Amino acid sequence: MKALTWHGKHDVRIDNVDDPAIINPRDAIIKVTATAICGSDLHLYDGYIPTMQSGDILGHEFMGEVVETGSASTLKKGQKVVVPFTIACGSCYHCGKHQYSGCENGNPADNQDIARELYGQPMSALFGYSHMTGGYAGGQAEYVRVPFSDTGPIVIPDGVEDEKVLFLSDILPTGWMAAENAQIEPGDTVAVWGCGPVGLFAVQSAFLMGAERVIAIDHFPHRLELARKFGAETINYEQTSTYDALMIMTGGIGPDAVIDSVGLEAHGLFVDNAIDQIKASTFLGTDRIHAIRQAIIACRKGGRVSMPAVYGGFVDKFPLGAVMQKGLTLKTGQTHVQHYLPGLLDAIMEGKIDTTFLISHRLPLEQAPDGYRMFHDQQNEVTKIVLKPGQSVAK
Repeated sequence: MKALTWHGKHDVRIDNVDDPAIINPRDAIIKVTATAICGSDLHLYDGYIPTMQSGDILGHEFMGEVVETGSASTLKKGQKVVVPFTIACGSCYHCGKHQYSGCENGNPADNQDIARELYGQPMSALFGYSHMTGGYAGGQAEYVRVPFSDTGPIVIPDGVEDEKVLFLSDILPTGWMAAENAQIEPGDTVAVWGCGPVGLFAVQSAFLMGAERVIAIDHFPHRLELARKFGAETINYEQTSTYDALMIMTGGIGPDAVIDSVGLEAHGLFVDNAIDQIKASTFLGTDRIHAIRQAIIACRKGGRVSMPAVYGGFVDKFPLGAVMQKGLTLKTGQTHVQHYLPGLLDAIMEGKIDTTFLISHRLPLEQAPDGYRMFHDQQNEVTKIVLKPGQSVAK
C-alpha cells in the first residue's frame, strides 16, 4: 500500500509499504477514506519530537471503512468509523476514569521507558507520532491497523459526509476539551492564543459553553477573520501589544480564562522568543513558550489557564510566580477523545457545531508531501488540508 513516511526534518515521502494485518483479537483494519494534516504533525516535520525513525508512517487524524476485524472487535465490515488519535484499552485505571489519554496499556512496554525518563510516567499511545508514544503506524496511508477497536472508533451513520465528522478524530474534541478545561462560566471573557484549527474550535466551543466574549490572538489575517465569523474579537499581535490590548478590553482586570493553542513553536519577534529560538537551535533547549508565558501574565487573578497546545521538554523563564501569586488554575493534557465522541457527534448531526469551515485544501494522498510544505510555509492561506487516498492526482 501507499503511505506517507518520515525520513528526517522536512523530509516526508510517499512510499510503498506492507499492508497492515490483524495482530491481536481486538484489532481492526480500516481502509482510510479521509485523513488530515494536523498542526502537531508539523512538530514532527520540523524535527522537534524525539524518537522518530526513518520510514515511520505519519498521521493521527483519519477515518474510513472497516475491511477486516479481529475475533474480539465489536466493529463490523463495511461500517464507517472515525478513529481517535489516542489509543486506549478501555479497561485500565485511567480509562475507568474516562482519562483515555492516560491509558496504561496502549503504549507497548518496550517503549514506555522513553517517556518515563522525561515525564515520570509513560506516555499514552498515539497513532503516527513517534516511538515514545508507541511507534504505531499512522493513518496518512491507504490502510491502517487500529488496536483496541472495541474501545476507540465511533461508528458514523450512513449518508454522513466524511468531512463533517473527520475532525472528531482530534481537533474538535481537543478544542472542546480546551474550553472545558477553562471552566467557562456564563458571562466570562475568554482569550485564545492561536487561531489554528484547535484555537478556532476552542473559540466556537467557548461560545457554546456560555462565554460572553472571546478574544482571539494571532497574526494571520485569514485566521483572525475566521475567528470573527464566530463572533470573536481579535488582536493581531504584530500590530499591537497583546497584553496592553487585553487590559484595555477587560478594564484592567484581564480575561477570566485563557487558552494556549500555540505550543512549542511560538512565533513572533519578542525577546523571550528570540532567546528560546537560539537555545533550541543550539540544543540548549527544546520549546519556545512565549504564548503560555503571555497567557499566564495576562490572565486575571483567580483565573483559569487551559493549555491544549503541545509542549515536549524542559523550559525556563516560566512565570511560576505569577501562577502562584495570582492564584491561577492550570489544566492541560492530551485529549480524552473517546470521552467526547458521542456528544460531539450528536452536536454535529444537530447542526450545533460547524466543522467544514476549516478545510482550505483537498489533496490526494500522493500529494501529501506538497501538503506538508504548504501547511508549513503558507499558514495564512492554509487552514486545514484533507488528504483523500484513492483520489486522482491533479495534472
